[in-house]
Amino acid sequence: MVSHRDRYPSVRPSHLNCMSDKRQRARVQGSWAKPGAKPASSVAGRQPTPGSWNAGPRTYEFHQPADPVRVIPVEKAIEEAGDYEISKGPTGVSRLRLLPGFLPLEEADWMFATLLAELPWSQKTNYGTMGEAYDEPRLTCWYGELPYTYSHSTMQANPQWHPVLITLRQAIEQETSHTFNSLLCNLYRDGKDSIAWHSDDEASLGPHPSIASLSLGDTRVFSLRKKPPLEEKGDYTYAEKLRIPLSHGTLLIMEGCTQEDWQHQVAKEYHDRGPRINLTFRTIYPEPHPSRR
Repeated sequence: MVSHRDRYPSVRPSHLNCMSDKRQRARVQGSWAKPGAKPASSVAGRQPTPGSWNAGPRTYEFHQPADPVRVIPVEKAIEEAGDYEISKGPTGVSRLRLLPGFLPLEEADWMFATLLAELPWSQKTNYGTMGEAYDEPRLTCWYGELPYTYSHSTMQANPQWHPVLITLRQAIEQETSHTFNSLLCNLYRDGKDSIAWHSDDEASLGPHPSIASLSLGDTRVFSLRKKPPLEEKGDYTYAEKLRIPLSHGTLLIMEGCTQEDWQHQVAKEYHDRGPRINLTFRTIYPEPHPSRR
């Protein structure tokens, strides 16, 4: 009788073979023996994937950018007395005249103290485009035969000019060869008081208004930036910028297309500043009444 093992001598379960191999390695090499290394897969003839780390050297082709590289202009400073043509374009010429020391020091000191104490300073409430109310971060008062409206808020007519203001208006008219019938007075109490970017281009000021700005008190920086073309969509990143430190007794005249082509501001300053009075002489016209429908 033939036994099962004799009938099938080569048949043995695979898991028994595996266990036998492990026991044999343990006897020969000790319990620290590691499994045999797996055979390395052949990479002969494999083509590198384009863009992978082993794809070999690559070449790059330079393409000129579609838009030219633009440089942000450096802010320029105007500090010396003189006449400055700051821009010229389709609308016309924008000009500034700077006269440091227009008033002698002692006279400027006396006028500053008098106006600071005697003018009817108050804080004006303005309204935003959505009707929200906010207080101006400075004090103001108005002189003129007509009211003046800006930022959706009106300052009523005040024909009773202070005698010091009448004297100053006559001196400035003689210096500039302009006539002025109104005056907006600004009091910056400290470095936190300011006026934001804007142009004095209300319809009541007429086309190409000339504005004479007299500074009394502590020095503040008067900044200007050129209005961008329409295709810039109000982006001032690449706009020309100017800065003018306005010291005690300095007169600045803005003429030509300055209000049409430029904006100006007096920014907040985060260090100690004393009070400053700014007197802006201008000519105002009656505003046309809206038509009734």
